[in-house]
Amino acid sequence: MAHRNPRTHLATHEVSNQPQPLEDVNLYTADAILTSACDWSGAAAESARLTRFGAQVGSAEAQTWSAQANRVTPIFQPYDRYGRRIDEVEFHPAYHELMRIGLEAGVSGAAWTAPKAGHATHAALLFLMGQADYGVCCPMSMTYAVVPALRVEPGVAERWVPRVTAEAYDPRFVPASEKRAATMGMAMTEKQGGSDVRANSTRAVRQADGSYELVGHKWFCSAPMSDAFLTLAYTEAGLTCFLVPRWRPDGERNAIEIQRLKDKLGDRSNASSEIEYRGAWAERVGDEGRGVRTIIEMVALTRLDCIIGSATQMRQACSLAARHVQGRSAFQKRLIDQPLMRAVLADLALDVEAGVALAFRLAMALDRADDPHETALARIGLPLAKYLVTKRAPAVVAEAMECHGGAGYVEESMLPRLFRQSPLNAIWEGSGNVIALDMIRALQREPETREALLRELRDARVGDEAEALLAAPVAEREARFAIERLALALAAAALTKHAPNAASDGFIARRLNGSSVTFGASSAAVDETALIGRLALQV
Repeated sequence: MAHRNPRTHLATHEVSNQPQPLEDVNLYTADAILTSACDWSGAAAESARLTRFGAQVGSAEAQTWSAQANRVTPIFQPYDRYGRRIDEVEFHPAYHELMRIGLEAGVSGAAWTAPKAGHATHAALLFLMGQADYGVCCPMSMTYAVVPALRVEPGVAERWVPRVTAEAYDPRFVPASEKRAATMGMAMTEKQGGSDVRANSTRAVRQADGSYELVGHKWFCSAPMSDAFLTLAYTEAGLTCFLVPRWRPDGERNAIEIQRLKDKLGDRSNASSEIEYRGAWAERVGDEGRGVRTIIEMVALTRLDCIIGSATQMRQACSLAARHVQGRSAFQKRLIDQPLMRAVLADLALDVEAGVALAFRLAMALDRADDPHETALARIGLPLAKYLVTKRAPAVVAEAMECHGGAGYVEESMLPRLFRQSPLNAIWEGSGNVIALDMIRALQREPETREALLRELRDARVGDEAEALLAAPVAEREARFAIERLALALAAAALTKHAPNAASDGFIARRLNGSSVTFGASSAAVDETALIGRLALQV
């Protein structure tokens, strides 16, 4: 938060040539890239909500909460003072304030409660929330994504869907039956398997009353203070999905023991943990042996949020860079007027525009799930976009940091926190190789995905290379090349249909057809003025 009337006339020098902090800005109304995406995706139907929330997350107060929640990280409390097991996590009050404003705005619930364009509205809300703090987006994303899995089991859905879609936050550690609103996490991966969940060893034993007891470990359980978790365990019929609440129906704490919190590179305001089920009470979600099928739509939604999150990080880093170069001079010119800096900013803008366009195009596809083309496009487009956008984020954030010089390398600038955060989405819900293999699987097993992708690319007249790539089955060793090229083409198509010519033409010239590997190094001409004009927030 900016300090009031700081002294600029100091004993040894006068403080000058410093930009103003980027705070107390409405991050919705000031962002031409975001507002235009909301217009064409349908999310602008919720413009009043988005405008209110944009002011909240862009406030100096929210930025202060984020700094505090990342500075004072979660604390694991295994026991109370008398040695009784409690397995709780203590958070800084700022974390709870961030959770409150996000959940009350509908980050988790709007996709399921908005009258139309719910997933696009969710995309816009999550995009804004991430610019206040990305750590709290993790529990909000999981709470959003669990709804399709819960609906597989009507009895579970009746009790839990109203709680996880409620636009409210209740941080109390009490049984969910005593709360109007709840959050939900996921606990899927284990030490020996990672992304290969079929290698899991957690077992579930059916009890006489129809419930189950789980015994096993989970290597990653994010947001362990959630009210319940979706998890995978083996029954005699095979891998099955279960809901495991923190409290048993009899009012006792469930036998979920947190082993430790993860000491992570980034995402530090959010707790991630290793847990063990020691005979934990659970109820089945979906048929026995159909666990992967039960969670498949949930995985798709969390992949969408990975795309949104990385687009958010790129957007925020570039907003900060644009603000800095507008307010600082070097060599007798403002930095934003220096030719080399303009070349870099315009190049950065291409990745921001592409990330936003892909995120909202795929959210729109989910909103049009009654259209077979849109369903097939979402199936193939989500892995393509996740691969591309999440891998671009660290490079974009690093370049934005370099735009600041040394001032961007210190924690006060926020950029180190963004940089530490930026690799996460490429790992979460499937690293690059897993995503590339999923693309191959979709193309082989679901031929409608190939046709949907080609139709989307042909409509934008960027499908020639894709036609050649998909003329034969993609070999595994060539999957990374194929997914990169197809993702670039899909981004070009989204920009061609929905973004200004400066963005679409520039992206095709420099990314789809270009070969430069550093920002600002391409000789392909772009409309720098138009690109930079949209990149800089209108404040």
